[in-house]
Amino acid sequence: MSNNEYGADQIQILEGLEAVRKRPGMYIGSTSSRGLHHLVYEIVDNSVDEALAGFCDTITVELNRDNSVTVTDNGRGIPVGINHKAGLPAVEVVFTILHAGGKFGGGGYKVSGGLHGVGASVVNALSDWLEVEICSEGKVYKQRYERGHVCYPLKVIGECESEKTGTKVTFKPDETIFQETVEYEFDVLKQRLREMAFLTKGLHIILKDLRVEEDQKPVVREFHYEGGIKEFVTYLNRSKTALYEDIMYFEGSKNNVYVEVAMQHNDSYTESSYSFVNNINTPEGGTHMVGFRNALTKTFNDYARGMKLLKESEPNLTGEDIREGLTAIISVKIEDPQFEGQTKQKLGNSEARNAVDNIVSEQLTYYLEQNPVVAKLICEKSILAQRARDAARKARDLTRRKTALETASLPGKLADCSDRNPENCEIYIVEGNSAGGSAKSARSRATQAILPLRGKILNVEKARLDRIYANEEIKAMITAFGTGIHDDFDISKLRYHKIILMTDADVDGAHIATLLLTFIYRFMPELIKQGYVYLAQPPLYKLEKNKNVWYAYSDDELDQILSEVGRDQNNKIQRYKGLGEMDAEQLWETTMDPEKRILLRVTMNEEAESEIDLTFTTLMGDKVEPRREFIEENARFVKNLDI
Repeated sequence: MSNNEYGADQIQILEGLEAVRKRPGMYIGSTSSRGLHHLVYEIVDNSVDEALAGFCDTITVELNRDNSVTVTDNGRGIPVGINHKAGLPAVEVVFTILHAGGKFGGGGYKVSGGLHGVGASVVNALSDWLEVEICSEGKVYKQRYERGHVCYPLKVIGECESEKTGTKVTFKPDETIFQETVEYEFDVLKQRLREMAFLTKGLHIILKDLRVEEDQKPVVREFHYEGGIKEFVTYLNRSKTALYEDIMYFEGSKNNVYVEVAMQHNDSYTESSYSFVNNINTPEGGTHMVGFRNALTKTFNDYARGMKLLKESEPNLTGEDIREGLTAIISVKIEDPQFEGQTKQKLGNSEARNAVDNIVSEQLTYYLEQNPVVAKLICEKSILAQRARDAARKARDLTRRKTALETASLPGKLADCSDRNPENCEIYIVEGNSAGGSAKSARSRATQAILPLRGKILNVEKARLDRIYANEEIKAMITAFGTGIHDDFDISKLRYHKIILMTDADVDGAHIATLLLTFIYRFMPELIKQGYVYLAQPPLYKLEKNKNVWYAYSDDELDQILSEVGRDQNNKIQRYKGLGEMDAEQLWETTMDPEKRILLRVTMNEEAESEIDLTFTTLMGDKVEPRREFIEENARFVKNLDI
């Protein structure tokens, strides 16, 4: 019989959780490190739902030595009674049947983050083993599963105090599914759990890393914020200088939507607004964000006109003017959230827009009337932003290219490539004219463009839009890329599908790369999100011996080469300090030849966008103290330090 036969018997019926094991990416996004961490969030989300419902105030997450994870809460405990529809204990239904849980039908939870009812069962399906223990009515119940299969019926294993309730879940990710890694990163979990604690005021979340040597104490972090999202804004603004002391806070309910907003302006020029629905981050915003922005723009314009801060002849302030230097958290709780796309990145409910708009408009109007000094400060900052934007608009028109074929407006120092298909093209942003000269000689002219930059570009973290557009180096990049920036940004006009930052392998080179990344992250973040930005990896060492040449990209690699070729006086080792030390042939061979080079793709985890934002502000902003703390905390990770 032919293997190609396609009949009724070739249609597979995936029993129970087999579907999850067969296509894990459909349920947790991917089987990379990101998907691995998602398993923890799914279990913690269930505990947070208990907290949102008012039945739980402490959640503990423990990273065990064998890379298993234990999540314990003091909620009501998953029900242990028989679910009559399934004829099984409810806890077994929750862990073994997809789309089963207390989030359907509206009876169990008013609001919840887990939407699909697949959380616990998916974690079970993708774990080598999972054990659940429940305290309920004076007894401790336990059940174990292996790769989603029940090992034994739910059983009583002991007693607990009659008033004590809660759930404890321990699971070990399956190495055959998560082949990339099964090792949890403490910092990744720390960021996500901190965010959850900010969004659920009063909730204690404790994270313990037990994967330490026997004589060492576990690493413990505790998150508890009585101020909720007001404290979140303080945390995000800690590397900036606040424009005024107050953190504005508005809350209320309308049309079954509970709205919470906290906001404060600082003296920076970038907006940092984050939106959440039932504690789920919505990086692409949605109707709740639209409602917030509408309310802000209308209320501030009404106030500025009423107080004669804007002359009659002057145009209205735009939303961007008012949001310059704003840090805001918009959090809504809604019974039946409708998300656009499987990834839950954008809210679609129209009632959320109206609820946020009404609550913020009303309470912000009242606040501005009661706090005229703060109101005037914000309006003055917005009017300055408006003037800078007008100046920037004039400068921006100079950087626009009318068509892809019109090369006259391309920067003079750009050595462009001849291929016109962006998919084949790459642009090297090169530090310094001497390295730029070598790169121009070395490149493949058909597909590789070279744009040399002179020295360090402007730190956009400390500059307004008009200064940014006036900066020659930044103007050259904007023009060369072709996409425009901010509101004008259009990814379809990108001229190169690889933007490669090529800087020296020293402290200055790292600083220039950071300045470039700050510019791209602040003004063209989509280039990073879609994977178009790369860091070139020039070698650190050149080793010559008996007319043979090796290049090493790290100290470890040099040691490895030396142990293979032998350590003796015939070795000539050169430590490259800069790209300018290489001739065109060496630069091509080590850093530009697509067959041999090493490129690092720059990626960002959108779930941790507030932390990424904070890192850029800490490193590139005005405040020294947070930067010193960051350096002290991360000094142990430094490689290739120049001393």
